Amino acid sequence: MQQSARVSRICQASEIYFVSVRRSIRSPNMGIIVMPLLRTSLLCSEPAGVLKSLDELFALAHTMEQEAANRYDSLSEDMRRQGKDELAGVFARLASAEREHVDSVTRWSQSRRGRNPDPALVRWEAPGTLDEEAATEVKTSRLITPYRALAMAVRNEERAFAFWSYLAAYSDDLEVKKASEAMAQEELGHVATLRRERRRAYHHEQEREGTKGSPEATLQIDAQRLELRLADQLADLERRLDGPAAVRTRDMRLETVGMADEAAHIGSFPVSVEGKDALEIAEVLVDSYLDGADRSDDAAQVEVLQRLAGRAISRLAWLRSLSVG
Repeated sequence: MQQSARVSRICQASEIYFVSVRRSIRSPNMGIIVMPLLRTSLLCSEPAGVLKSLDELFALAHTMEQEAANRYDSLSEDMRRQGKDELAGVFARLASAEREHVDSVTRWSQSRRGRNPDPALVRWEAPGTLDEEAATEVKTSRLITPYRALAMAVRNEERAFAFWSYLAAYSDDLEVKKASEAMAQEELGHVATLRRERRRAYHHEQEREGTKGSPEATLQIDAQRLELRLADQLADLERRLDGPAAVRTRDMRLETVGMADEAAHIGSFPVSVEGKDALEIAEVLVDSYLDGADRSDDAAQVEVLQRLAGRAISRLAWLRSLSVG
């Protein structure tokens, strides 16, 4: 249980990118490589155990999705009471999407096990995938906007992706492993959808406030070059750090060079990276891989893009943690 904002900030500053402890685990169906986690800022603590059966997995997934729907419903009602109808609508749509996820888990359980998920089978509390501190800010801040609300939702889905990836990595049951990988895949899709919604909200706010100005010049840059540019940024960052943070950054730089090799033939993205720091480039890569996977009709390319997106999300989380405090 988080007891204070301080605990949340400590959690955000902990180790965050996926670390290969034993081996990479590749899904035969989804193409995601799941890297075992030690401790992350996406997950403030490791799950309390592993899932023993599909029935237990469906029960936990159903409970998590229902909790998220209830929380978004609550935020929608709070916004409505404050007269913030636009924000209320954003959270109402998020709640509706989560209820669709609840129904999807129920149908999946019925299909695989012939029964609805049983909440009594949830043995331990899952690490929170909803950002408690951000939710409190939404309720109290006068500056909250649809863009910032959707940014919180993106982080929530990233946490859910990390959670199911962890369970897939450490499960000893093949059926549970595959189902956990499928849940991670679903959450990755939710991340992509919400990131698109967030971008639209951002541009809408700029246009409404008259601050958009002339479009930023962009260029087509291939994914490999973008990864290598990030690797150069990480090398600079590594030289400015010391201790465990420097070691983690070195490992991430090496991982980024490896990702550049994987991204060599997947195409180019229309982005501007001039003046962008490592954190900004890392976020551009997450968006680019997710968008590319969403738009591609090539199954092999989708597999590569989804694998890269998962690793890019965990890398982005580590860089965010370095910017905290």
